[in-house]
Amino acid sequence: MERALALDVGDRTIGIAVSDLLGMTAQGVETIRRTSMENDLKRLQQLMEEYETGKLVVGYPRNMNGSEGPRCEFVRGFCDEIKKAIPQAEIVLWDERLSTVAASRSLIEADVSRKKRKKVIDKMAAVFILQGWLDSNS
Repeated sequence: MERALALDVGDRTIGIAVSDLLGMTAQGVETIRRTSMENDLKRLQQLMEEYETGKLVVGYPRNMNGSEGPRCEFVRGFCDEIKKAIPQAEIVLWDERLSTVAASRSLIEADVSRKKRKKVIDKMAAVFILQGWLDSNS
């Protein structure tokens, strides 16, 4: 099975997670600090090459009632930019409702300080997104 990268796309950061080779577990990779679209896409392409994958599971932030709001448009716009820069990328939009909440709770339960949580929350949200997608495909 091919690995997959998950993205939790925000205004200032992009949380990244990767699946294992068996497609069973997700691990956090890094949080990209957004500087420009060009730099964001360049780093994403480097990670795709490093982990030998063309599959991107992108968190799709639907509203709680299932409707699409402005954040969904924002994520779709980012995915459009990925497709232009990396045409071979296979993008899967994955409902990420409450992934950041779950990640935050998990970090609080692990007694991670607020300062440290802030540094890893996006990466952890990407882990929750990817693990949800992996579990649904097993």
